[in-house]
Amino acid sequence: MRAVLTAAGLYNLAWGAFAIFFPLAAFEMVGMTVPNYPELWQCIGMIVGVYGVGYLIAAFNPLVHWPIVLVGLMGKVFGPIGFAWAVFNGRMPMSMGWTILANDLIWWVPFALILHHAHEHALGKRRVSSPEVQRFALRTKTQMGISLDELSRLSPVMLVFLRHVGCTFCREALADLAARRRQIEEGGTRVVLVHMGTEQQVAPILKHYRMQDIDRVSDQKQSVYRAFGLGRGRFLELFGPKVWWRGFQAGVLARHGVGTLVGDGFQMPGVFVVYHGEVIRSYRHQSAADRPDYLALAADEAYPQPGTVA
Repeated sequence: MRAVLTAAGLYNLAWGAFAIFFPLAAFEMVGMTVPNYPELWQCIGMIVGVYGVGYLIAAFNPLVHWPIVLVGLMGKVFGPIGFAWAVFNGRMPMSMGWTILANDLIWWVPFALILHHAHEHALGKRRVSSPEVQRFALRTKTQMGISLDELSRLSPVMLVFLRHVGCTFCREALADLAARRRQIEEGGTRVVLVHMGTEQQVAPILKHYRMQDIDRVSDQKQSVYRAFGLGRGRFLELFGPKVWWRGFQAGVLARHGVGTLVGDGFQMPGVFVVYHGEVIRSYRHQSAADRPDYLALAADEAYPQPGTVA
């Protein structure tokens, strides 16, 4: 997103400067009659250049400055509509369309994707900031028929949201939990897995890591994932250099391998400690390859009393 907005900003500044310093050049290039008042074209160049400044500002934080992108996209949609109307009425030659292609059309898809991602990010923040949604999700029951809320009132619950069970990082997480499960439980915390498969689909992998008796929730619609603000990963979060290197370490060197895709392959994982129906600790993966410290998350010396925030 930053690269797209930086490119758009620099392009707009260059185009605006061209229109200001050479106001007649664009008309002469396509054989049009030059305007009697080139100052109007220079004014348009100034407006385009100001948009360029806006895009450069938005590039610093696209998710915050999405209104600039929205306004820019609106201009890039209405501009071609106005051009098409002028061509239809014979007031402008089709040869002038090169400005529409470079100024507007090529930016439609990247700008729309930026706005889509900003929308998804805003929804995720809204979900995270809504304890009511999380409390509703805690009514979800495990395979034993006990709700997550009920379990959290017996002891702190570490909800471990897995990626799809074919993912090598999901398998690594199960191995890490299996190795530390005794220490976690001796400290008074119960581990509960949240996955996207059916019981039949996850049974073999749980048996492989000797976790077949662990409490778990099948969330095939990913509603619990969404309630805790866990969305789909972006490209670098799923396929960045770190992910490839860690994938080699976990999948090949540690011999966890990969399996059949079960669930959403773009789903991001996370870990939340819930006590008396409230989230008191959380770990949100910045990439699919992140490896949480489960013992640190389960450490009981800093558990707050119900009604407080860690």
